[in-house]
Amino acid sequence: MIKVAQCWDDGVINDIKVADLCRKYGAKATFNLNPALHHATERLINKQPFKDSNFYSGRLAWNEVTSVYEGFDVASHCMCHCNAAVVDASVFLTDAYGARCILEDLFQKECRGFAWPYGQYTQKTADLLLEAGFAYGRTTKNSDRVTGFEHPMILHSSCHFLVEDFWERFEKVKSTDGVFYFWGHSYEMMDDPQLWADYEDKLRRFAEDPEVEWISTTELVKKDL
Repeated sequence: MIKVAQCWDDGVINDIKVADLCRKYGAKATFNLNPALHHATERLINKQPFKDSNFYSGRLAWNEVTSVYEGFDVASHCMCHCNAAVVDASVFLTDAYGARCILEDLFQKECRGFAWPYGQYTQKTADLLLEAGFAYGRTTKNSDRVTGFEHPMILHSSCHFLVEDFWERFEKVKSTDGVFYFWGHSYEMMDDPQLWADYEDKLRRFAEDPEVEWISTTELVKKDL
């Protein structure tokens, strides 16, 4: 058996398609949001194309996030995508916890997850967030053993979803009955049919594998995994 988890950052428009595909294949997912970076009723479209392509990414309108993420976990990604390596730790805590409070009020459920903006963290901010009741904090680093963390607020994933050796990493974890955890930004798939087909193929292969069990990101830090 192998447990699989995934999460997606920034609350972007392409999350709509990710969520729809996850529903289609019965996949769990966590979406990490920045409440202060969404317009109330209008989608925010970036002025610059992504990676010199013809694709312009953008954020969802705040009044549509509950419907887009219905049935999925949501987690704090700070109010304003705050960088823990740059700002004072107390300022960072306020930003991270403020986002959590807004999400819990909006979605009417606990939102104890966290994803570090820019992948940046410090020992002090990690300790403060843990003391504030967060369950985990996902970094952008990779680990061969996701559950081997020393600090739940410094949780490394298995890989980014676009790594070339995605399936090799998966099979390695599967051979040890471990946990496979991947992450990304859905705007990275742009409107590229091949990238979306590749992502759907991942979900399909997971769905067809009787040894795969989807788990939420919060479940990753449970001691009995």
